[in-house]
Amino acid sequence: MLFQLRIYTLRSAHALERYSTVHWARHVRSLALFGVTTHGVWTQRATDGHRLVALISYPDGADPAALTRDFMASPEFAADMEGFEPEDITAVGAWLLDPAWHQFAAGGRNL
Repeated sequence: MLFQLRIYTLRSAHALERYSTVHWARHVRSLALFGVTTHGVWTQRATDGHRLVALISYPDGADPAALTRDFMASPEFAADMEGFEPEDITAVGAWLLDPAWHQFAAGGRNL
């Protein structure tokens, strides 16, 4: 399984609220049709921006870039985004994550 952290910066608190409660909620179901699992979605309201943070995973052997392109070209994505203004998303960041828990498998670590 390949994990990815995605961070979306939105133009306003209102856009963040709508994106998180309506449109990302739709994505959870439609991404699953493409084999993508959503592990959590969080929001951050800060003086320097309004962000949605999503932790997703791709199936083993998947090409995240190709899968993302396919999803964004799909009728499911179009339906998910219906009623949302794309320009309300001002930035998107995506980082593939490598598991690190194997470093602590011998007995844990106190944090």
